[in-house]
Amino acid sequence: MVAVVVLVPVLVALALWAFAWPAARTAPHDLPLGVAGSATATAQVEQRLEAREGAFEIHRYADESAARDAIEDRTVYGAVVATERGPKLLTASAASPVVAQMLQQAVTQQVGGTQVQTVDVVPASADDPRGAALTSSVLPMALAGIGAGAVVTLLGLRGRRAVGALIGAAALVGAVAAAIADSWLGALTGNWWAEAGTLGLSTLAVSAAVAGLAALFGTPGIGLGAFVMMLLGNPFSGASSAPEMLPEPVGVIGQWLPPGAGASLLRSVSFFDGAAAAGPALTLTWWAALGLGAVMLGSVLRRRRAPAEPVTEREPARVD
Repeated sequence: MVAVVVLVPVLVALALWAFAWPAARTAPHDLPLGVAGSATATAQVEQRLEAREGAFEIHRYADESAARDAIEDRTVYGAVVATERGPKLLTASAASPVVAQMLQQAVTQQVGGTQVQTVDVVPASADDPRGAALTSSVLPMALAGIGAGAVVTLLGLRGRRAVGALIGAAALVGAVAAAIADSWLGALTGNWWAEAGTLGLSTLAVSAAVAGLAALFGTPGIGLGAFVMMLLGNPFSGASSAPEMLPEPVGVIGQWLPPGAGASLLRSVSFFDGAAAAGPALTLTWWAALGLGAVMLGSVLRRRRAPAEPVTEREPARVD
């Protein structure tokens, strides 16, 4: 009774901290932002943006074309272009509708409230302009991974059978998720197979981690894996805004975990033709590889710990 009474409030406090604290402190922290134009024309714009200390990481470009390329490569979230008619704002709502709206408000304030011409260089899907479907996919993928890892463990699958089950389940989850988010809802607009592969790899990274921890530490490993993926990975992912909008170092930590890496990779393959996909893809691959390796290792250790069957000696039969 004491354990239950104490444990439940502790878990609630951890959940509130993990979910509410980053949401309450959402603000730009070294958010990559481009400034395009001559040094003379952009000096005042840069000065005003840098006045918000720690908010923006300024990248300088010679002209609007270079700034557009940087946005499409996911180097920056947007850019302010100095023109003869005043500043022009380039955004990418596909990278983050929240950031695109925030940049529009920030630049408008910097020019004294004057309406700023805004161009969405990489827009989100017309069927999901706010990116709600992509944001909502983070939790189901995490839950699917936790569920698959737990089921494989509780059914007693070991070694290659466990690995095969985890890979097969992840592949099917990826195909079903892509069919819903792309084919049905139209929220994703990239290559269907790349999206299905990303969603499947995100699920496998979680399920392999959970099953791997369970293989090494027993049933408590399921709880440990679920804790990391749900109470850290999900709220720290930055999927609803951007990693740079979360308090430091939450945004960085979130990109080291499968939910955050999966959301970033899904944006890259769906809207940016795979730009900046290497980092999150490598993160997911490492989680999947280490988790599956732990599953195999756990199976080997279990066989070694199993007691050997006693050898019974038979007495020779008497011959009368």
